[in-house]
Amino acid sequence: MAGDIISIERMAYDLGFSGFGIVGPDNQDAVERYQQWLDLGYEGEMAYMSRWIEKRSDLDKVLPGVKSVVCLSKNYLTADKDMDFLEKKNEGDISLYALNEDYHDLLLPGLKQLEKKIHEEFIGCRTKIYTDTGPVLEKPLAQKAGIGWIGKHSNLLTERCGSWYFLAEILVDVSLPVSEEATDHCGTCTACIDICPTGAIVAPYVLDARKCISYLTIELKGMIPLEFRKAMGNHIFGCDDCQIVCPWNSYAVKTNEAGFCEREETRTLIELMKLDEEGFRKRFRKSPVKRIKRRGLLRNVAVALGNSENPETVPVLVEALSDPEPLIRAHSVWALGELLGDEASPVVDRELSLERDPLVLKEIDRVLGSAKLPDDPEAENSF
Repeated sequence: MAGDIISIERMAYDLGFSGFGIVGPDNQDAVERYQQWLDLGYEGEMAYMSRWIEKRSDLDKVLPGVKSVVCLSKNYLTADKDMDFLEKKNEGDISLYALNEDYHDLLLPGLKQLEKKIHEEFIGCRTKIYTDTGPVLEKPLAQKAGIGWIGKHSNLLTERCGSWYFLAEILVDVSLPVSEEATDHCGTCTACIDICPTGAIVAPYVLDARKCISYLTIELKGMIPLEFRKAMGNHIFGCDDCQIVCPWNSYAVKTNEAGFCEREETRTLIELMKLDEEGFRKRFRKSPVKRIKRRGLLRNVAVALGNSENPETVPVLVEALSDPEPLIRAHSVWALGELLGDEASPVVDRELSLERDPLVLKEIDRVLGSAKLPDDPEAENSF
């Protein structure tokens, strides 16, 4: 089956992809490492990561007859970022990839065009496209395809543009010429391990997602563990710390992709905490942030307010104690405790004197020592 792979690669770059490589479907070594990671429970509540393990192990179960995987990367860096954001305690930090539109929507049109080109070059072939959405071990495949190497922080790195990019794949049932595998250039550097606020990089190349701020602010749906709240600082969606300090990101170049550029809307914590459902939907329309819903974002914002050391944030937190979402009320209790100390008790007791949700009651008792927990007969009868 004849076809011009050079024209496909050229088209990929014309479509705005920043990396292109081809690899065979065999990834058994990566699957074994992945299974070991799952066995340690490092995926936390991300149940989807252990789902379809047989497909991740054998891509023939994803696309019968698959012979090649076209791996692609897409640069999303639109602004410089350093660790100074930590000093802007009244503003919420959002990961660079989530400043505007959802990357799935931005990558999909180019992927479909490239898929069409492959069909034109290899008539009769079958394909399947993914971008962080299917049972495909993207980073190991991309490393074998020469896109970059998996760094000690578990992100994929390149010598040309660091790690600020997304990955995508096109599975093809045609044997294509494979690319040269990327080599590791992390050397003795441990900058990413040293900077991690929660110690989530438990060993070089090993991430315990349960401790990662990106996991805590996005994937975790319930209460933020008390031990990580101070370390979260003003992160409200994701965390870029390990990427910011990586020396290879000093070589990163910016993209002019408008969909990745930050919207000119507030990141002020007080204003975000005031968002109702309609305001949230309007502010984060088409954004990756919408995935965690208002309850998840305002949970994170409440923690950031608690870390702000700003007494002017107290009124909005007091107002949040009447929010219909228990998750928001509970984290607002913690934030008031951080900001007011012992003076928080009469405020919380007054505002939540009729509180009946076990989640909030436990937080009041744990943080302020002033709640009637469900094991109190009087409180138990009220549920």
